[in-house]
Amino acid sequence: MRIAIGNDHAGYDMKLVVLEYLQKLNVDIENFGTDTNDSVDYPEYAHKVSECIENKDYDYGILICGSGEGVAITANKHTGIRAALCWKNDIAKLARQHNDANILCIPARFIEKDEAIDILKTFLETEFEGGRHQARIDKIAL
Repeated sequence: MRIAIGNDHAGYDMKLVVLEYLQKLNVDIENFGTDTNDSVDYPEYAHKVSECIENKDYDYGILICGSGEGVAITANKHTGIRAALCWKNDIAKLARQHNDANILCIPARFIEKDEAIDILKTFLETEFEGGRHQARIDKIAL
């Protein structure tokens, strides 16, 4: 599995926890995020990760910012991207099962690090159900 990860300054500490977890899984990871707590503009990182997923260079993306909302909005501007802001396991599960989400957006300021790992685990382990959900996904793009 290949994963592209990006973050802004608010997501830096959470990214370190996520990277440690992914490295234990022997996942191929590309870090497109900032590696400091110094203020940066989240769209730059969201675009980089989204382009990688859009071009099918990576299987999934992970974006982390303070609320998760900014990176989700930015990522979803890209064709074929279904970025899901997830703050609970059930949301991550449904985002994968029903929406075939390909980018997980984590709200670093609103969940604990252990919750983020549980959400990530759920996101990566949940399969898309297809069927009627595929027909709905086919209606998303303009």
